[in-house]
Amino acid sequence: MEGEKKYITREELRLHNKPGDLWVSIQGKVYDVSQWASRHPGGDLPLLTLAGQDITDAFIAYHPGSAWKYLSDLFTGFHLQDFEVSDVSKDYRRLASEFSRLGLFDQKGHGVMFSFTILSALFAVCVYGVVKVQSAWVHLACAVLLGLIWVQVTYVGHDAGHYEVMSSKGFNKLAQLVAGNCTTGISIAWWKWTHNAHHLACNSLDHDPDLQHIPVFAVSSRLFKSMTSYFYGRKMNFDWLARLLVSYQHWTFYPVMCFGRINLFLQTFLLLVSKRPVPDRALNILGILVFWTWYPLLVSCLPSWPERIMFVGVSIAVTSIQHVQFCLNHFSANVYVGPPKGNDWFQNQTNGTIDISCPQWMDWFHGGLQFQLEHHLFPRLPRCQLRKIAPLARDLCKKHNLQYRNPTFWEANRWTLRTLRTAALQARDLTNPLPKNLVWEAVNTHG
Repeated sequence: MEGEKKYITREELRLHNKPGDLWVSIQGKVYDVSQWASRHPGGDLPLLTLAGQDITDAFIAYHPGSAWKYLSDLFTGFHLQDFEVSDVSKDYRRLASEFSRLGLFDQKGHGVMFSFTILSALFAVCVYGVVKVQSAWVHLACAVLLGLIWVQVTYVGHDAGHYEVMSSKGFNKLAQLVAGNCTTGISIAWWKWTHNAHHLACNSLDHDPDLQHIPVFAVSSRLFKSMTSYFYGRKMNFDWLARLLVSYQHWTFYPVMCFGRINLFLQTFLLLVSKRPVPDRALNILGILVFWTWYPLLVSCLPSWPERIMFVGVSIAVTSIQHVQFCLNHFSANVYVGPPKGNDWFQNQTNGTIDISCPQWMDWFHGGLQFQLEHHLFPRLPRCQLRKIAPLARDLCKKHNLQYRNPTFWEANRWTLRTLRTAALQARDLTNPLPKNLVWEAVNTHG
């Protein structure tokens, strides 16, 4: 009977937000996920981040209908006393339900197999050009081609990480490892770890790892306060070196992007050798060994060291296109400090994302991420569906007076540079005290 229900308040629920004591509310029913956290397919980070609050919208975004049946075993017997649903959440859930009814989450098209086929053929061309042709110009073209292959394969890995692009979970995991570890040298385990945090805490300065680039970049002057990264568990010190580098970040942005792939190689290595629990660590290490076997072997087939250095540098630099794209979607969007709120899912995603306007024939170039808001709202939705549902997301933003930003690729670049320049000029303000350093003062005293 209704009167026999047991209730707890939001304040009481908020107390259960620590490791070993993790409670969440989904549609007003309270669940204890403390023990489940270690077995959660998405890792324990989402539960640690969102515990102590209602997470209905986030749960709907990330889980298929089949996941609901697992909740009954975790039910505490409590209901949330002051549970209510906002108008925007009602509309969001209605939209997600309609997409599910239409089968959009299961209609993946044939894009993945087509991409794998085309990219495999292009990779064969690249290998042939390096091994069989002696022209340095051909080798340069092959380096560019390999970089472009890495970009497109990364998009396939991204798709496989969000939903099943293959016929079974086993084949999907294989696709993840082949696209990520074996082909690009980036661990799918590292990607899932950071990417889940990014989606959940989109554009939180202290919770979203995709905005934590001190000492090289800072998108907001709030990062000058040396805040603590809750993702990495360390302080992001804004010292004299950070101030020096950030002061010129609008000039160094594109050059640094040319070496962005090296950072991903390093982050992969650091995670796989760390003491942190890593799902399928052995498979991830094996996949990385595959990459660091074929890539050096391919480079060794070039006739001279200058050509080898050129090949490595160019192939890595070409991937800067993708790193720039990632930044365009978020750097100039709204930021905040603190953990995300699970019941403000729609608002959080609209505030922290920027779509990129482009014609349909250019969708391949952006890998579906030009529909960044749509992807963040419905991360399980296949790439081929994003353009179809974009007008619905835009209408929902208009209805609830929420931001919907959709600049062109070139406009988004200008927005990003303007954001970086604003923070750079603020960093140059010598009235903001930092530990004295003669290098800093010598370079910046006269502007």
